[in-house]
Amino acid sequence: MKTAAELAPLVTGLAFALAFVFGWVSSRVNFCTMGALADGANFGDWRRMRMWALAIAVAIAGTAVLQSAGAIDAAKSIYVNPRVAWLAHIVGGACFGFGMALASGCGAKTLVRVGGGNLKSLVVLIMIGLAAYMTLKGAFAGLRAFGLEALRLDVSGTGAKTSDLVALGAATGLGTTARWLVPALVAAAIAAAVFVNRDFRETREMIVGGLVIGLLVVAGWYVSGHLGYLAEDPATLEEKFVATNTGRMESFSFVAPAAYLLELLLFWTDTSRVLTFGIASGLGVMAGSAVQALVSRTFRWEGFASVEDLANHLAGGTLMGFGGVTALGCTIGQGITGLSTLAIGSVLTFVSIVAGCLVAFRYQMWRLERIA
Repeated sequence: MKTAAELAPLVTGLAFALAFVFGWVSSRVNFCTMGALADGANFGDWRRMRMWALAIAVAIAGTAVLQSAGAIDAAKSIYVNPRVAWLAHIVGGACFGFGMALASGCGAKTLVRVGGGNLKSLVVLIMIGLAAYMTLKGAFAGLRAFGLEALRLDVSGTGAKTSDLVALGAATGLGTTARWLVPALVAAAIAAAVFVNRDFRETREMIVGGLVIGLLVVAGWYVSGHLGYLAEDPATLEEKFVATNTGRMESFSFVAPAAYLLELLLFWTDTSRVLTFGIASGLGVMAGSAVQALVSRTFRWEGFASVEDLANHLAGGTLMGFGGVTALGCTIGQGITGLSTLAIGSVLTFVSIVAGCLVAFRYQMWRLERIA
């Protein structure tokens, strides 16, 4: 049996490689949740939103296949705690959604833009990392832990061991068939809603983008939850998920890892700080985007246009850092990775992110009207 030290380079190396593809593809097809919502709200063009939905459907189906095959156990992720911190998901999601509109993109898009030479996004990334660290362990941690997370909904009273639709379905009469039936129905319904639109069916690049990004999230689960899993670590004789910051099975998420990347850089000589799945994936997205930008000759330096532009991006990064940690994820971490487990908290976060972003659009329109 391999030790954690022997498996760590495999886990982080594969995380970087998968994220490299993520960054390349996201840059190539312009995958951006904030942009997708802006297209729909402002121009009635929902194709990029359908690409995001397709990635969700693929992630749900793929995760269910891994789960049914016994390759992973989604109950060992952070998303399906039986006690759902519903207020944290709602407030955190809304803050993240509002922040990503101010900062011109979500956490994943920020990494992609950094790779493409956008210095505004570099500032946003630093603010995300700082605010996320403050929410994990600093000035915002008390509000998160003792305020927002104090209010919880316990689903164990229904007989469900975890707070996901599969467990709830099994507890309410579906039994073991819920393990495949619920994900199949949800994924099929989302896919049908995606492909009913003719305009989307004609955008091959977006279809490929949604498929690839969904599959990358599934591959991330496999790397962390299967290849990096030790039922009994020889060093501690305890169960272990190698090279993860949460100590649980992980796939792609880009807010808390920004904080851990800053921590690693600040405490580089501290041997307790090590490269993890999350940190490697963030670096991989930036690298993949940078290579794609250089190959396509779209790499260009970009800075702030005004003081107000700087202020909006600073505020947006702060809200994303706080909101992403409070809600346990971002548009990728909860909006695809979390939703792939069909967790109730992920659904709450997803809806709240969308709502927060749409409110921010209204705020920005109001600001423009006042200036005019």
